[in-house]
Amino acid sequence: MSSAALYDLGATELLAAYRSHQLSPVDVTRAVLDRAAAWEPELHATYLLRPEAALAQARASEARWLRNAPQGLLDGVPITIKENIATQGDPTPLGTAAVELYPAPADAPPSARMREANAVLIAKTTMPDYGMLSSGLSSFHALTRNPWDLRKGPGGSSAGAGAACAAGYGPLHLGTDIGGSIRLPASWCGIFGLKPSLGRVPIDPPYTGRAAGPMTRTVADAALAMQVLSQPDARDSMNLPPQHIAWHEAANATPDFFKGKRIGLLLDAGCGLPLQDEVKVAIEHAAKLLEAAGAHVSPLKPFMTPDMLEGMDHFWRMRSFTDMRTLSADRRNKVLPFIRDWADSAANFSGTEVFDASQQFHLTRVATVRACNAFDFVISPVAPHVAFAAELPAPTNDPLRPLLHIGYTVPFNMSEQPASSINCGYTKAGLPIGLQIAGARFDDLGVLKASRAFEQIRDAQQPWPQPSA
Repeated sequence: MSSAALYDLGATELLAAYRSHQLSPVDVTRAVLDRAAAWEPELHATYLLRPEAALAQARASEARWLRNAPQGLLDGVPITIKENIATQGDPTPLGTAAVELYPAPADAPPSARMREANAVLIAKTTMPDYGMLSSGLSSFHALTRNPWDLRKGPGGSSAGAGAACAAGYGPLHLGTDIGGSIRLPASWCGIFGLKPSLGRVPIDPPYTGRAAGPMTRTVADAALAMQVLSQPDARDSMNLPPQHIAWHEAANATPDFFKGKRIGLLLDAGCGLPLQDEVKVAIEHAAKLLEAAGAHVSPLKPFMTPDMLEGMDHFWRMRSFTDMRTLSADRRNKVLPFIRDWADSAANFSGTEVFDASQQFHLTRVATVRACNAFDFVISPVAPHVAFAAELPAPTNDPLRPLLHIGYTVPFNMSEQPASSINCGYTKAGLPIGLQIAGARFDDLGVLKASRAFEQIRDAQQPWPQPSA
């Protein structure tokens, strides 16, 4: 067994140690809780952190392992769940003080699968207001920061999940992604994140482009989580039919996986903010590593347009404006001002403008699938820049230009394609840089295999950050 601290052990290592009785879920859970306690005063990644409840689950798991009768694929493995993924009996504030807090009547599908697998729920994790920021800024939660540099944000909207994973709050974390909300914090926190194909992981409520997926330190742990999360659930109207997928094969992928693979290199998103030099250098270096492993890497021309990105932005503004119009004046005033100003900008949109905006989702889908058809995988930056100041709601700090950083990620939400973020380097200042690997529709296993193969050829990784105290 590895000599790493208990909170740093991966899920596959923990399960092997439980099986051999070398470790107890109770000792591991205590170690993870102690790690969270050391970080939380400055990180603020958690919501509903309940040590006694977690330890009670761990004790029950320990008893099962002592009888050599584990129940569920993740019995005793610590996890966190993003707070917008409902857990029975707990309120889901959606990151905003404007939401009335009622206990959820049932687990959402990802939570239900984790409970069935007997994973140990350490905490829910934070998110910004309504999940509409790539930031840890929230009117409900304390400001979530990035463990690599506390002056920076972790990204969002799965802000707490990204920060918790990098900080060592256990091996498995669940996030959601509608425009990059798993991949952006994965990139800026130096971890691995998978946005699955639409419908691969059932979710409730379902929505165009919305996916739930794992955020982990290793590809193998993400593949293990997918074994659990991909089980069907009829509550998701976009749920894919049951399918046997050999998720475990992802962990066995080698660099030889890339031999003969056709890979498109996308360096220009076609819209949004310009690509930072250090990010460009890191992605180009990753492409050279893939070529050295036997892949055929070819430049891919941009397929997104400013109109596509702006149209999606405008449609989401109108959706948020409509939702917020139902709030009382008191509750509406509790919404983060940046989000409120962004939504209010849609007040005078005409019906034609909203219809034209909605059409950009379809145009994005068509353009993305067509552009990727010539390749087995497409690689790109996750974002045009690295982590930005924690106090900012968005890199532009402009409610009329809030989404200019998602040009690389959002097309794969609309095209229903799986896409991952895996660390591929660091800036001179030590901030992580994520490589996005996108695959064909429904080839989630292929993306995991490509990610695992890259995991073995990338440059050496920096040690995980440590709390200052």
